[in-house]
Amino acid sequence: MRRAFVPPDNTPPAVRFEAVTRRFGDHVAVDALSLDIHEGEFFALLGPSGCGKTTLLRMLAGFETPDAGRIFLGGDDIGAVPPHRRPVNMMFQSYALFPHLTVAGNVAFGLKQERRPKAEIAERVAAMLKLVRLEGMERRKPHQLSGGQRQRVALARALAKHPRVLLLDEPLAALDKKLREETQFELMELQARLGTTFVIVTHDQEEAMTVAHRIGVMANGRLVQVGPPPEIYEEPRSRWVAAFVGDVNLIEGTVVAIDDGRIEIADAAGRRFVGFAQPGTIPAPGTRVAFAVRPEKFSVTTSAAALEPDALEPGTREPGTLEPGTLEPGTRAQSASEKRSRAVNRFTGHVADIGYLGDVSVYKVRLSDGTVFKAAVTNATRRAAPPIAWDDPVTLSFPPDAAVVLTE
Repeated sequence: MRRAFVPPDNTPPAVRFEAVTRRFGDHVAVDALSLDIHEGEFFALLGPSGCGKTTLLRMLAGFETPDAGRIFLGGDDIGAVPPHRRPVNMMFQSYALFPHLTVAGNVAFGLKQERRPKAEIAERVAAMLKLVRLEGMERRKPHQLSGGQRQRVALARALAKHPRVLLLDEPLAALDKKLREETQFELMELQARLGTTFVIVTHDQEEAMTVAHRIGVMANGRLVQVGPPPEIYEEPRSRWVAAFVGDVNLIEGTVVAIDDGRIEIADAAGRRFVGFAQPGTIPAPGTRVAFAVRPEKFSVTTSAAALEPDALEPGTREPGTLEPGTLEPGTRAQSASEKRSRAVNRFTGHVADIGYLGDVSVYKVRLSDGTVFKAAVTNATRRAAPPIAWDDPVTLSFPPDAAVVLTE
């Protein structure tokens, strides 16, 4: 995740889309979309294939023409400006390198088209290759380079003309996972060093959350949420965003009680769950809502007491906890509200599946009615054998403030 971005004061946005629409026949690719992207910002357009994100990028580059709305660059309407006159450059997913040209020739291509002096071109090419760490490869052809090196050549070519805005269309999609992760951090460092506005299109959620100051999540040609990565992940505004960005457990239910922002719901099986709604968004009793709970928010414990379906036996306690009424030295007694919080959002089931991912283990826990929840547990210590196995009875719990209340 990037450091918090502070937009410059008293300056127009680097890019403004104002109620922009683009249709292809009967299909609306971009639907009355409005968005401001700030000067010096690394902005990510995130969404599934066909959501309109690449079409939006191509309209900014001038390769597509809006059917309605306007696009501004630095406060100027660029609707009538042809692509080659716009101070933007685009790096394509395929890299689009010229196979017959050398690395230096590819980087210099746009500068030669502008008839820049030879000395200036040579100086700019050398600076760009140094920037992307490809010094000494000037005479190689694209087929003599690795995928990561070709990606760097395409990036150097896109930056050689010093664009005001750099557009990146799935630029890392062809790289293997490890190289892609390394290149993400290189892009972040490069953008911070240059101060150029970057706009990246991606369907990779981890990539967007790693490189971007802000993310615009798109669906069906519309922006459904815009915000910094932590806000998109921790405070989704709808079931769709919660499900698309990362893993999530969606607990559907009806509001049965409200107490000072504390929302209690009942699901179809009669289980009760408690969460907290944001001020001004508290749903009325009887409203259908969903609690979104990320897998890592769950606590998972093996429980010999997990005999009654979906509930702890009366008077039992989880292994490793203290007997009621006892305190460890140096601890304080819990308040009544804290005790109530510990008692809610607890249910039992059996482990239906386990995914070991190295840093975390993911458990799918099936309840008695067939409901499956996913929990993620950090593997903080080395163990000879997993502490939780298939078919083990376990207790799941999550704190009320881990649940995001969703009405959409």
